[in-house]
Amino acid sequence: MTHIYLSLGTNLGDREQNLRQAIRGLADFMHVTAVSPIYETRPWGPIQDQPNFYNLCVGGETALTPETFLTESKTLEEQIGRVGGTRWGPRLIDIDLLFYGQTIMREELLILPHRQLAQRAFVLVPLADIAPNFVHPQSGETVQEMLAALPASEVASVNKVAVNCSTA
Repeated sequence: MTHIYLSLGTNLGDREQNLRQAIRGLADFMHVTAVSPIYETRPWGPIQDQPNFYNLCVGGETALTPETFLTESKTLEEQIGRVGGTRWGPRLIDIDLLFYGQTIMREELLILPHRQLAQRAFVLVPLADIAPNFVHPQSGETVQEMLAALPASEVASVNKVAVNCSTA
């Protein structure tokens, strides 16, 4: 079994329910051991005219290969109702594989660790809740160190929501 970390995001429909459904579905092909609180954030990227996102991170273990895990997570996104759309646009659910153990991989459809996680407060804030001391296999920095390197204003824009999905 390999320890993995994921980022989940949603900004359409019942955002809380979308996250709960994704966590339940993930349990079909991974052992979920940690779920962060939910955070609400403004959209990230060039498309700002869309609803705010709910984001959280999940930690766990899987026996699947990274490629098979990616396939299963994309199938789960489709089962929840995600359809192809605009990059950085609104979505019912987005499941990103952040870390697959200490694996470093550069494939056409899968890059590990996730290449932009160190620049994204909406990923690092919830990830720091469940894995503050996890070390990035390339940079050697912990999640907490990567988070501390972000501008304070960006970190402050990530707001904890009272809802908790840990018992999805």
